[in-house]
Amino acid sequence: MKKIFALVHTLMLLQNSGYCQSVETLKVREYRVAHVKDIMAEFVYFLSIPNVAIDTLNLRKNAVFIMDMMEKRNIGDVQLLSPATAGAPPSIYGEVKVPGAKQTLIFYAHYDGQPVNPAQWLKELEPFTPQLANGVLGAGGEIIDIAGQSGSFDPEWRIYARGASDDKAGVIAILNAYDAIIKSGLKPACNIKFFFEGEEEAGSPHLNQILEKYSSLLQSDLWVICDGPVHQSGKKQVVFGVRGDAHIDLTVYASKRPLHSGHYGNWAPNPAMMLVKLLASMKDDNGKVTVKGFYDDVIPLTAAEKKALQEIPSVDAQMKRELGIINNEMPGKSLMASIHLPSLNINGMQSGNVGKMASNQIPTMATAVLDLRLVPGNDWQKQQQKVIDHIRRQGYYVIDREPTDPERRKYPRIIKVIPGRDGYNAQRTSMELPIARNVIQAVKSTTSEPVVLVPTMGGSLPLFLFEKYLRAKTITVPIANHDNNQHAENENIRLQNLWNGIETMATLMLMDR
Repeated sequence: MKKIFALVHTLMLLQNSGYCQSVETLKVREYRVAHVKDIMAEFVYFLSIPNVAIDTLNLRKNAVFIMDMMEKRNIGDVQLLSPATAGAPPSIYGEVKVPGAKQTLIFYAHYDGQPVNPAQWLKELEPFTPQLANGVLGAGGEIIDIAGQSGSFDPEWRIYARGASDDKAGVIAILNAYDAIIKSGLKPACNIKFFFEGEEEAGSPHLNQILEKYSSLLQSDLWVICDGPVHQSGKKQVVFGVRGDAHIDLTVYASKRPLHSGHYGNWAPNPAMMLVKLLASMKDDNGKVTVKGFYDDVIPLTAAEKKALQEIPSVDAQMKRELGIINNEMPGKSLMASIHLPSLNINGMQSGNVGKMASNQIPTMATAVLDLRLVPGNDWQKQQQKVIDHIRRQGYYVIDREPTDPERRKYPRIIKVIPGRDGYNAQRTSMELPIARNVIQAVKSTTSEPVVLVPTMGGSLPLFLFEKYLRAKTITVPIANHDNNQHAENENIRLQNLWNGIETMATLMLMDR
């Protein structure tokens, strides 16, 4: 009789939910609803620990807290995986071995975050003082008391804090997914390994050392990457690749001291004008990069990837409305088509002063940071070199230090070029692998809406390292809301995205061959 009652209760939940989700998903949801206050308290405490990628002391505190969360859940072999370089942030590892399991999945998220400038955040926010809001702040939402909630949290509410979406939400979703499975009487179908990285936002400069050092420990059938946002439509997505990333710092030099723009304007070279002309030479009016050979190495999409790209719902009109723009940089190309090409962007520029600090002067130098996003086929160092060769073709004398006086007297155009040393290549997993199809079906079982399949997402992760050192396959299953402000001020996570993430990660842990 109890079994019949439980079945009827589950079927009623399924009917009333309006979703076509599996019985297992509903059990995970029941667990989350019953324990939501504990989940929130744990998440809020986690977010209160500063996690800027260069803050070694606080990163260690984050690592210790993650280990505590894992041990509380009886996850086995919890340990720090430290790189060979002393002082570098460790990754945290744990595992659950399931008798009779035929495959092993590793679940990845990172616990470090981007730098913060508190002055840029809304005045009622502090980056590491998590705040709960009943909507989007600045668009009608207001801060409400987290501690005052009795256990009922509206799914449209949001938590604001650095790392809320990128990527502490991933850590919390993975660990609570496992918690929900065990405490709901379910059994994982696969061996589960956990891997939480501590310097992804710094470019993962020591991840290669960890993967090489612990290669036997980190063997698996698949890495499930929990990072990044869902589709802009709000639909869940499964992502099979990521772009690579590389940076270049540029500094153009002119006069050795600032000059009065009235006395010397029209005569002394202006480094700001020189720099903007140089940067403008790198792209045409249709957004195409004009650097020689920039697109030559690109590996074309397969037929399956092209089909998936065509089936992705267009969000171009929606995003233009949200962002207040009316055109896109590459006319005729959709957002999805654009991010499957290598790109060259200006992250920032500086020369002289502006606003209240502006003065009538010709500055001595102008600087810029270039961001190169890569797709499969591009080599990050070769891509940097193509840009440097382009700069030389524009008549610049390229150096990697401050110019000497003899150099200033000899060369009319001098530029210091510092290629970033922590770049990495793009990576893409075949959408047609059996395990890839299983992941797609598992995610589909958690929602009644179509699941978006994306060959490559716009963001970057060093996933090629997993392929290089472990010969591993990776698939990214993001959970954050697309308007989460990751990497910027007022970062946030919509609660329903966090709840969905717990259910999705749990379903993948229950996925059999």
